[in-house]
Amino acid sequence: MKTYGVNELRKMFLEFFESKGHLAMKSFSLVPHNDKSLLLINSGMAPLKPYFTGAEIPPRRRVTTCQKCIRTGDIENVGKTARHGTFFEMLGNFSFGDYFKHEAISWSWEFLTEVVGLDPNRLYPSVYEDDDEAFEIWNKEIGIAPERIFRFGKEDNFWEHGAGPCGPCSEIYYDRGEKYGCGKPGCTVGCDCDRYIEVWNNVFTQFENDGNGNYTELVQKNIDTGMGLERLAVVVQDVDSIFDVDTIQALRNKVCEFAGIEYKADPDKDVSIRLITDHIRSATFMISDGIMPTNEGRGYVLRRLIRRAARHGRLLGIQGQFLSKLSETVIEGSKDGYPELEEKQSFIFKVLSQEEEKFNKTIDQGLNILAGMEAEMEAAGKKVLDGKDAFMLYDTYGFPLDLTKEILEEKGCSVDEAGFKASMEEQRVKARTARETTNYMGADATVYDSIDASVTSVFVGYDRLVHESKVTVLTTETEVTEAVSDGEKATIFVEETPFYATMGGQEGDKGVIRTADAEFEVEETIKLLGGKVGHVGKVTKGMFKVGDVVTLEVCPKGRANTCKNHSATHLLQKALKTVLGSHVEQKGSLVTPDRLRFDFAHFAPMTPEEIEKTEALVNEEIQASLPVVTQIMNIEEAKKTGAMALFGEKYSEEVRVVSMGDFSKELCGGTHVANTGAITVFKIVSEAGIAAGVRRIEALTGDGVFRYYKEMEEELKHVSAMLRTTPAELENKVAHLQAEVKTLHSENESLKSKLAQGALGDVMNQVTEIKGVKLLAAQVEGVDMNGLRDLGDDLKNKLGEGVVVLASAKDGKVSLMAMATDGAMKAGAHAGNLIKGIAAIVGGGGGGRPNMAQAGGKNPEKIAEAVAAATGILEGQLH
Repeated sequence: MKTYGVNELRKMFLEFFESKGHLAMKSFSLVPHNDKSLLLINSGMAPLKPYFTGAEIPPRRRVTTCQKCIRTGDIENVGKTARHGTFFEMLGNFSFGDYFKHEAISWSWEFLTEVVGLDPNRLYPSVYEDDDEAFEIWNKEIGIAPERIFRFGKEDNFWEHGAGPCGPCSEIYYDRGEKYGCGKPGCTVGCDCDRYIEVWNNVFTQFENDGNGNYTELVQKNIDTGMGLERLAVVVQDVDSIFDVDTIQALRNKVCEFAGIEYKADPDKDVSIRLITDHIRSATFMISDGIMPTNEGRGYVLRRLIRRAARHGRLLGIQGQFLSKLSETVIEGSKDGYPELEEKQSFIFKVLSQEEEKFNKTIDQGLNILAGMEAEMEAAGKKVLDGKDAFMLYDTYGFPLDLTKEILEEKGCSVDEAGFKASMEEQRVKARTARETTNYMGADATVYDSIDASVTSVFVGYDRLVHESKVTVLTTETEVTEAVSDGEKATIFVEETPFYATMGGQEGDKGVIRTADAEFEVEETIKLLGGKVGHVGKVTKGMFKVGDVVTLEVCPKGRANTCKNHSATHLLQKALKTVLGSHVEQKGSLVTPDRLRFDFAHFAPMTPEEIEKTEALVNEEIQASLPVVTQIMNIEEAKKTGAMALFGEKYSEEVRVVSMGDFSKELCGGTHVANTGAITVFKIVSEAGIAAGVRRIEALTGDGVFRYYKEMEEELKHVSAMLRTTPAELENKVAHLQAEVKTLHSENESLKSKLAQGALGDVMNQVTEIKGVKLLAAQVEGVDMNGLRDLGDDLKNKLGEGVVVLASAKDGKVSLMAMATDGAMKAGAHAGNLIKGIAAIVGGGGGGRPNMAQAGGKNPEKIAEAVAAATGILEGQLH
């Protein structure tokens, strides 16, 4: 059999499936796109998920890829065995509702036997135990004898991941011969030894699992196949393990050369050789996709890989930094399939060198301290390192927890991981508290404080919205970095930008920053000290690195609307001075794409006539289509031209003077329309006071005005529909309804009064006399306070002279009311004090004047007691 190299096999696979009508797509980034379920891409299918679920339409229904993948689930076994690795390439052919089992099986067989030339007698297929269809295809169509087709259960041959699409698999195993076997009598396909190696896995996605183990047939059936490129190379090249295939062997030999040792001479050293070989592959590819070493997420995976490799370099006696030199060999071996590695090689070397240098400063010290801790543990007979100590190694010496664990495992010890996590949390709380302090300028300390003071940005966006420039600085939310990748929130700084940064009341631009294969959405543009302009937002595709030449594109609609609103603000200021007087002075403004706000000094609310006049004047100047001209001059010249300046504002020596015909002239650094006609129309929507002597106008222009009227119109239609009339008849309808309500209200009050009297009945026989003053204290059912007052007036008239006390309960609440005539008051009666005394009994309070008072309460069951108490209280008041 002819042997092929890794790069040849990759090419052969992709070309074979292209000949079968597949679109060969380049490998996706290791950074998942819009997929929060994964930290790193770990299979050929992972980045194609949107095509499988139907969320996106694939560029073709047949696709083939060679996908770079990283899996860190078995990271602690990497190096210890020759089977495990974190980085691998996954060959795959995919069908999105196109072909199914017949083609998938037949092409996998054709590729392995006819293209690669594997011996058909050494290949053994397996199928899911209930998949008779696949069994028949292998047996009848491909011609494999039934005894050479293995049926396996769900664990081996059914692919599913919780709820969602799933299905049976058919794997192809290759018999590598007795020399790789375990020698046991029953050794066959499925044995754990290295003789029968699985090279291909066809997944037939034909079912939907509802999450409860109920399966339904999918309408669109898909094919997802996977074959590890390195594993195929092991079989084709007939070598021991992935570490012996051509490209990886070259890398392994380079590690041995640096260490001055031979592979397979010392099993302990072999562990380190394999670990470094694997980890540097992962690190090189991760950095090429913009992942940076950090303390969380995928950046932490990278940091762990680099630092583990660096520590194993120490174990092999490699002096100084060596990882970036090793990375050269990775790039040399893989650039055929991944040309971006060569394009980004200087960047990859820089990141590896910086991280290795950082760790080199502390690794030896850290190793010495850990050795001291181990000695103390041994002396105390302990086998578990305290979590606080492990955290100190992490925090001060940069030892990832798994590195400390690995070193201790070599001595048969472990780490208190719960204690480590507790210390980590304690540190987070401290950091959060510290963040609340400020920097020496008195402002909140931010990530931007650590940017080199010499970095600056030039704004070039007065006459253009698209511009090319070079990235000077990148920051994440917490640190200055060399690169940012898909999904990360970041700030990009460039030499020259067309993006206007928020200042002078004008809100910053939004838009997009791009390279050939990356995109960044600018959500906000900010101005920082030293003339720096930060484009704050999120990477939506690919990666950006310092030094990249990027295209910056401002959102044209947003900018155009902001310009309309800003120019209208100038016209508004002049119109206010004309209508209200020259004392009007700008106190603040806000200009966004949606609206404008203008604060000004004025001593009184504007009258409707003044608002109308101001609005009309601005619209006149808009319709006059005045040219908007900007001149750059020194500050003294500008002031001589009569240009309006902001009181208390610091201006540089050179200023921009914006003139709108002969109507307005102001000093302004913002962006404007070229002609006032572009504003189209202006509308004041509110005018209000915000502080003593300061008024605020909110207004709209252009599309904003049309939107405003559209909303008003919709509201008018909606209200008209509710009142079953037309907008034209709405005023008459409302007037009619108001008259109707007035009549009904009057009738209602009259009925309530009659009902209240009916509920009270004839109570004049309950009148008692106390010290010569008549008292009528009575309870009435279901009457509110208004009803009680009306009743009281009526009873007072009937009584002539005296005191009336009424109590009622309605909806669980108590209402109390007392009235005293002039004669009763002269005798000492006081309605307010009387009500206060009885309200306490029903759990309430209240009071009032001597002649009339009312109160509420919350215990209706105590009403009778309260009414009875009125006699004693009144008696105490009378002379």
